[in-house]
Amino acid sequence: MKLRDWDLNLKVRLLGEGMTNLLFWMFFPFMAIYFSNAFGKESAGALLVASQVLSVAVGLVGGYCADHFGRKRMMVLSCIGEALSFVFFALANSPWLDSPVLTFISFSLLGLFGQLYWPASHAMVADVVPEKHRSSVFAVFYTSINISVVIGPLLGGIFFFDYRFPFLLVCLAISILLVVILQKYIRETAPEVQAREVKEGKWYHYLKEQLHDYRVITTDKIFLIFILAGVLVAQTFMQLDLVMAVYTTEQVPVQHLLSFGHLHFDIGGKEVFSWIVAENGLLVALFTVFMTKWMVRYKEKSVFMGSALSYGIAIMVFGLTTNIWVLFLSIVLFTAAELMVVGIQDAFVSKLAPENMRGQYFAASSLRFSIGRTIAPVAIPLTVWVGYFWTFIILGGLAFIGVVLYSVMFRLLAKKDQAQSQLKIAKL
Repeated sequence: MKLRDWDLNLKVRLLGEGMTNLLFWMFFPFMAIYFSNAFGKESAGALLVASQVLSVAVGLVGGYCADHFGRKRMMVLSCIGEALSFVFFALANSPWLDSPVLTFISFSLLGLFGQLYWPASHAMVADVVPEKHRSSVFAVFYTSINISVVIGPLLGGIFFFDYRFPFLLVCLAISILLVVILQKYIRETAPEVQAREVKEGKWYHYLKEQLHDYRVITTDKIFLIFILAGVLVAQTFMQLDLVMAVYTTEQVPVQHLLSFGHLHFDIGGKEVFSWIVAENGLLVALFTVFMTKWMVRYKEKSVFMGSALSYGIAIMVFGLTTNIWVLFLSIVLFTAAELMVVGIQDAFVSKLAPENMRGQYFAASSLRFSIGRTIAPVAIPLTVWVGYFWTFIILGGLAFIGVVLYSVMFRLLAKKDQAQSQLKIAKL
């Protein structure tokens, strides 16, 4: 499906969300550093965990809001909330006030409103795009995000630390502009008749039903192991803007990178972190399709185990050096681990799920990331308790445990497939 054939809603959103994603990635990777400096590592880890718990809870009702109040309404309201959050974010970092507490509150509110926005955003794509073209449309939005991941941290390394107040004012202005654009140029796409009826029309009944649906995790042993392995492995890739950010900033000294005649290019920890985040985003943007086509040639067991193993090795290498070039190389392996499974995870979940329960399985599979994201900030105070060396060893060890769990999972899956085959033969 070519861009010129897209619905106007999608064209407007691609432009607007592209701008906001760029601004988001200019400050998001540096927030763990900011909070660690402001509150200390232990308190920063606890606060980030609390923020993620709230985001998970809000995410559970985001889909309900999109279905029952409308896609456009929720997207506009979420953007208004984000704009108000930037008002306080900017005020907390202004010439008149320096408040880490208000900064944390504003940052958390941005996350909460984002959780309300994205379900409506994804649902709108499904509303206006034929099923056969949805993957390509989602891929364009995914690529747009990764372009922001490449450019944002490079710019953020300059503006967030040295020009924070004017930068946040620009974020506020762009957020207000996005509210106006969404209100004026997109239309509502939610179906008028709701497919699902909620008791008494109360949001908490919907939340109760959603939580009850997660019982599938405890009744399917294979799927449960898949979730547990995913949570453990997530403790590595969730650290890119957490422990890896703090470690790079604190431990990597200013080093000589390149020379051009009499010109010498030296960079320190903050700049190195900006570059590795950009490196990760660039590799994802360039090689996602290639890696997916390559990985489908191999058995799923080998791909999942290889990815977890690569994550473990990459994060251990990262934590055992301060050499810039070794850090860059470790991020190559780190990103390869990400790309190995990014194209096959959903297909694997759909294979595990019974046809009448695919929605529940996909919803439950997202807990790998939501639970993983909730636990991951604990690694920041862990660096205080045991030091950076053992923190990275522990994180790598969790990924290696994930390798073992994937092996067990596929062994059980093979037995299940064998039993089903024998049952079919017996019926014949």
